[in-house]
Amino acid sequence: MSECTHDCSTCGESCGERTAPMDLREPVNGLSSVGNVIAVVSGKGGVGKSTVTCSLAAAMARLGKKTAVLDADITGPSVPTAFGIHEHATGSELGIYPAVSKGGVEIMSLNLLTEHETDPVVWRGPIIAGTVKQFWTDVIWGDVDYMFVDMPPGTGDVPLTVFQSLPVDGVIVVTSPQDLVSMIVTKAVKMAEMMNIPILGLVENYSYFKCPDCGKEHAIFGESHIEQVAADLGLKVLAKLPIDPALAAACDNGGVEDYQPNHLESLARALATGEV
Repeated sequence: MSECTHDCSTCGESCGERTAPMDLREPVNGLSSVGNVIAVVSGKGGVGKSTVTCSLAAAMARLGKKTAVLDADITGPSVPTAFGIHEHATGSELGIYPAVSKGGVEIMSLNLLTEHETDPVVWRGPIIAGTVKQFWTDVIWGDVDYMFVDMPPGTGDVPLTVFQSLPVDGVIVVTSPQDLVSMIVTKAVKMAEMMNIPILGLVENYSYFKCPDCGKEHAIFGESHIEQVAADLGLKVLAKLPIDPALAAACDNGGVEDYQPNHLESLARALATGEV
């Protein structure tokens, strides 16, 4: 080992003299510049996290911001389908080129690399984690204002890899109105806190269904507890989103960018102006 300079920020050694945590962040591709990285997470699956990610990216692009989505849900990628992208990604000796939606959102997902969209990804954790890192280091993103990282549910290998390897500026936690919400959200929040990642706030999906005939709102999944959960955790409620079959159909048919009204436009605007 070379002589110690006592500057832990420039050292990769793990020794008894270390007083600062080792920086494990990977450099972005040399032909890329990413301004803001926002991870969209959930404590469990089935809460519409990917739908929130895609809707938020579409809203941000509509504001004129250069927007990208890194689909880190390697074993359950759905982002390309929501944007209507079914072709394979291309590349050169310089790196991999992301697909681009009709609205200008750049996307990288494993579904753009497999032979068929329905091919299962039967990989162990380290390979999955390595792939996510390569989406950051090997993809030529160009100049991006906002990159949204669609995370797999839970607190496993991929969230850990993203939090350690990417310069994540903030986390948005997506949940639904169920009695288990407090425990599930708290797990996701505590992981972000352990990794020293700022938590921007909570988004409650499936919050209510608005009857198209009478306009009355119905709590299909039970009464919301998100305000109390947010207060207990010292966080903001960023949005409460309705159940809308039209949005589900838009994502299934590749039209997430065309869906209106986009209920996350106000959140995108708040992110763009620094209010969140």
